[in-house]
Amino acid sequence: MPRALRDGVSIYYEREESEDGGTPVVFVQGLGYGRWMWRWQREAVRDSYDMIAPDNRGTGQSDTGLPPILPRLPRKLRAPLIFKLAGYSIGGLAADLEAVLEDAGIREAHIVGASMGGMIAQRYAIEYTRAKTLTLCCTSHGGPDAVPVPEETQEFIFDVPKGATEREKLRHRMRPAFNERFTNRNPHLMDRILEWRLEQDAADPAREAQAAAVLKFDVSDRLDSIRVPTLVLHGTDDQVVPAANGTLLEEAIPNARLERFEGGSHLFFIEDAADVNEELLAFLDEHE
Repeated sequence: MPRALRDGVSIYYEREESEDGGTPVVFVQGLGYGRWMWRWQREAVRDSYDMIAPDNRGTGQSDTGLPPILPRLPRKLRAPLIFKLAGYSIGGLAADLEAVLEDAGIREAHIVGASMGGMIAQRYAIEYTRAKTLTLCCTSHGGPDAVPVPEETQEFIFDVPKGATEREKLRHRMRPAFNERFTNRNPHLMDRILEWRLEQDAADPAREAQAAAVLKFDVSDRLDSIRVPTLVLHGTDDQVVPAANGTLLEEAIPNARLERFEGGSHLFFIEDAADVNEELLAFLDEHE
């Protein structure tokens, strides 16, 4: 089990080698999400490209790096402390990614990030040199000019019903991320996703630390320093990170192209996996 170490924190990652041995594709997931969220895209690229899939700090098999007392505190005491004093930063999570690629001996890579993972990818491309391309899904450059997460969505994500089980909490938090039509048509898949999330997702303290990183993120005045080809993908019906953020990224990154997925949700790359994979593979092949 490969692991990278940064500041005493162990970061787990998976590595797969393809038959063709193409430039590695690195998949960076969103806030709280485990590696399961990329399973459709990983399946699509695995024949042609090597792959690296890290667990973000605090997620899956990676260490949290939080003071040991924090996870034992009730949420009402813990969350304010984390948001004010102990939260992660996107810069720190990008440094974790650099440690992973250094440990894996990767000189250059196609970086694919979604939501918070897209923020990590932006910061990584600004501050480090290994990115060959960027693919930014359902993400934002942060800061006051970004279109914020709607208040109704924030309530779903952070306020869960009292007395709810872990499974019920996850189902509640996922509601804004999927189209209702998709969830109604795919009940068995939604049950499987709940199982994957219970197994791989971040526990609440680390999830709160990741949320603190997202809230502080702002690279809106640094995007002109990204010089690698960039593909921006966004669903037009994203209820978590509104679609206008994709337009802002296309306008601010010099070599960026935006592809919109009509009616796509926040997790459009799951709901519309076939179309997304076709777009992603074409982009990777173009710059390989």
